[in-house]
Amino acid sequence: MSFDDLGLEPKLLDAIKASGYENPTPIQIEAIPPALAGKDVLGIAQTGTGKTASFTLPMIQRLAKGRARARMPRSLVLAPTRELAAQVSENFEKYGANHKLTMALLIGGVSFGDQDAKLTRGVDVLIATPGRLLDHFERGRLLLNGIEVMVVDEADRMLDMGFIPDIERIFKLTPMTRQTLFFSATMPPEIQRITDQFLHAPVRIEVAKPATTAETITQRIVRVPSKDDKTKRAVLREVMSGKDVKNGIVFCNRKSTVDVVAKSLQKHGFNARPIHGDLAQAFRTETLDKFRNDEIQFLIASDVAARGLDIPDVSHVFNFDAPIHADDYVHRIGRTGRAGKKGAAFMLITPGDGKNYDAILRTIGKDEIEELKITSSFEKKEPRKSRSRDSAEKDRTEETPKKGRRKASPEKERHESRKADDEAPVESSSESADRRRSGNNKKREQGGEKTVGLGDHVPEFMTRAVAS
Repeated sequence: MSFDDLGLEPKLLDAIKASGYENPTPIQIEAIPPALAGKDVLGIAQTGTGKTASFTLPMIQRLAKGRARARMPRSLVLAPTRELAAQVSENFEKYGANHKLTMALLIGGVSFGDQDAKLTRGVDVLIATPGRLLDHFERGRLLLNGIEVMVVDEADRMLDMGFIPDIERIFKLTPMTRQTLFFSATMPPEIQRITDQFLHAPVRIEVAKPATTAETITQRIVRVPSKDDKTKRAVLREVMSGKDVKNGIVFCNRKSTVDVVAKSLQKHGFNARPIHGDLAQAFRTETLDKFRNDEIQFLIASDVAARGLDIPDVSHVFNFDAPIHADDYVHRIGRTGRAGKKGAAFMLITPGDGKNYDAILRTIGKDEIEELKITSSFEKKEPRKSRSRDSAEKDRTEETPKKGRRKASPEKERHESRKADDEAPVESSSESADRRRSGNNKKREQGGEKTVGLGDHVPEFMTRAVAS
């Protein structure tokens, strides 16, 4: 089947051909016709299957007729991350090249003023992350009662990031007559509840089982004998140095780990750069552009880059940390082996990753993942460390005769200690009091007036005699 058979208008078909696409993917074949018919769509497909075009193309054709009004967008696309929202906007620009549709991108890290100016002029397509969208709405800069088509992309990622309350609120701000296109890679119970509540008789499309990995990806694990991050980084460098590694994305569970791993790789000569949610949006955008243009070989990322990003020709994915959530493994390695191309994914497994690894195996339906055994640099250094310790022990053993010292017995030590105490000069109580402010009470030792309070170190008014 070709795009000509899906009911798309000639202007869209020309834009598709100009983009270099010839045949639609399974999710596009199933989703585009009902979307063009105005029906709600619930699409379930693994990452990298072309979900973005499944809702972008029908939206452009529907919005071709009509005109946008100030602060009242005609369509809304919700994405979980800034990078995914920016990618959706790029698809609209590409497929809508032959249409005069206006678009605004509402994401964090960008000036409110620039975004507000676009909303004031009126936009046909509004692409946003939930937080920034609600910020504009609460400022009175945006109305959602003109929405004709609403899209929720990567809904399960929204759940992971805690956006579900925001999604529910946004749904309630839009008209009941809207068309809803809902896409997700997995369908956990919370997502199912939302679809049951807000979608009207949706056409359910499931082109692959949830949380399955593409057959084009070769998966391997590398066992690391220690939890120590320094050891893990040494193993990672060993794996990344393979002859067939063109480029790759290294995933870490924590943002702080991303920074450490990126600096370590840079120190060892790798062309690597970090990307995570705490970095400035301009830096993140520049990093992705350079990675796409092969100016950066390795991208060190948190899960902000795991979902939905369409980065072509990623040859390898490296999981520095075994993902805490098993579904994230599927999305991470889905960055490689896209569009029918071959890819490879490696995951470092430490002795403490047993539970996470078992959960991943259950999720992808495998009994085991092939293990890659390597002889890393840290393993070669261990014998030298052992010999060094032996030499040090030998040096310490030989050191005693040279200095002519012999350790005295405990009884002799006690005798010498008592002798030193007996021969030490006797110190008067007044001299002792002068030297040590925290010493014994001088007045008490001299038999003088009784001191009231805690001793010599207390204020004078507290040492006065008590009146009888």
